[in-house]
Amino acid sequence: MSSKYYAHFVADSPEPRQAGEFTGVVEIDRPLRFQREIGDLKAALARDFDLEREDIRILDWSRLH
Repeated sequence: MSSKYYAHFVADSPEPRQAGEFTGVVEIDRPLRFQREIGDLKAALARDFDLEREDIRILDWSRLH
């Protein structure tokens, strides 16, 4: 079962088309783990943007019900 999250984040990338500040809904195949939410969310966003996890800075996030 997938879970949806609102995310406001910055992607730091040398590629101008991938860099910038973004907001939106992210759908993840499984709920994020309680103790590691931000790390899991960063990893999912990095995969989607084809970036390294360290290139993603989460500014705000919340689970959508």
